Amino acid sequence: MSSVQRKVPRCMSTQHPDNVSTPFFSENPVIEGDTEVKEAYYAFSRLGCTEQMWDAEGKEVDDYVVRKLLSRHEDFFQKNTLGRDVFLTLRVPNPSVEREEAKVLLETLESIPRSFDVARSFGSNGSGSGSGSADLCAPVFEIILPMTSSAAELNRVYHYYRDFVAGKEGKPLFDTTVGDWIGRFEPKQINVIPLFETKEQMLSSPVIVEDYLKGKELDYVRVFLARSDPALNYGSLSAVLINKIAVKRIYELEQRLGIPLPVIIGAGPCPFRGNLRPDNTNCLKGYPSVKTFTIQSAFKYDYDEESVRKAVADINEAPRGEPHFVEEARCLDIIERASAAYKSQISVLAPVVNQLASSVPQRRKRKLHIGLFGYSRKVQGTDSVTLPRAISFCAALYSVGFPPELLGINALSDKDFDVLSESYKNFQSDLADALRYYSDDCAMVLPRTVIAQLKPAIDRFMSELDIVRNEKHAAIVKKSIDAYGKGRLKELQELIVDSARIRKFLG
Repeated sequence: MSSVQRKVPRCMSTQHPDNVSTPFFSENPVIEGDTEVKEAYYAFSRLGCTEQMWDAEGKEVDDYVVRKLLSRHEDFFQKNTLGRDVFLTLRVPNPSVEREEAKVLLETLESIPRSFDVARSFGSNGSGSGSGSADLCAPVFEIILPMTSSAAELNRVYHYYRDFVAGKEGKPLFDTTVGDWIGRFEPKQINVIPLFETKEQMLSSPVIVEDYLKGKELDYVRVFLARSDPALNYGSLSAVLINKIAVKRIYELEQRLGIPLPVIIGAGPCPFRGNLRPDNTNCLKGYPSVKTFTIQSAFKYDYDEESVRKAVADINEAPRGEPHFVEEARCLDIIERASAAYKSQISVLAPVVNQLASSVPQRRKRKLHIGLFGYSRKVQGTDSVTLPRAISFCAALYSVGFPPELLGINALSDKDFDVLSESYKNFQSDLADALRYYSDDCAMVLPRTVIAQLKPAIDRFMSELDIVRNEKHAAIVKKSIDAYGKGRLKELQELIVDSARIRKFLG
């Protein structure tokens, strides 16, 4: 599909389990299976999102989603062609990292030609069932490869699909060919979207993308930059600055090569994970050159539908600009200092965070995502540190009145604020959004050494930003701390949900 025909979406609906409320179309707070098919249709038809991420990584996946969407909502998809007007984008396991899930990648790739046949039989891929394959829209033609660390990983997926999935069509088979026996295999190739999640991967993303482009005549390459896992690994402040540098470098590569490299940012609802909500679309100001923003579950289900639709429409209609000026050397210096402080503090906090996180309710059936803290690892000479997923991590700390955005900010000097005011436009507003949920009561449950390190910076920002504390949230925090201290875990889980309803996000 050419870049002229391809409408790269502004809003990508995702399956991130950060919502408090259960959507009306789900009978269970834990969304799975057929309910996720309903979710995709809801995002397309009611919310105005033109893209749905379909996650085959870390959970059971429905390979028949295209058949179910088209058969159940034929009228909608006759008017809104899947693959031309609305898009289904698959996130697959990375065999280089997720060895146990490696063959899920192959199964997912094999489902793409089958989805094409389903769409053709329904006459919903642009030209009707009698048209030639060359005129038809593939309902699925892009996949997201998480934890990308090299062009070779991208090329393996690209070439495997081209040579071993679609490419099997011409292979001889006994007295015929696979294509004559089974039928055509379309599309002939797919687009692979690298998802970069570590500091090293993100800062090297332009080098990896340029290497991947060699020898190919591609109209564009979408580049996905993670936001939650970098925050979990390096702290919220460092994650933002890493993203800023990566966005700038990708933009510079785009200008040099003359090929579109539209960026996707994985923004969640709390400042630690991106601070993108229906009542706050400052990400547009923070990342003016970014093309696509993720619309996660709390965004969709913890606000009234009209507010969600309006926010999605605002993002869809907002013009793109150029990235902010980023003074890389000084930002890299801040990243190193802030992430070192964050890792030191999190190594002390980890035992309490893990205990609290065990009471955070599930919202999706998912396995542990592999990241820097996905497995036990040593941090700065301390014992090995294991953390929960970013959403549960945030929910755990918010529930005891300690916004995780505060971790590492004690590393900032007065000179750093000049850099942040230019490179991180939303620094003060993000910090203010977090601080309204801070409570001094957190010192009753969290290690006093960490609180002592951070308290001067907290007091300073509370005063300078004129923070008005959310008293309802603080009252629930006090009860949560009491329930945790006395081992009343069922009550703690209920209180975690109660405080999350006030914030309008779980984590």
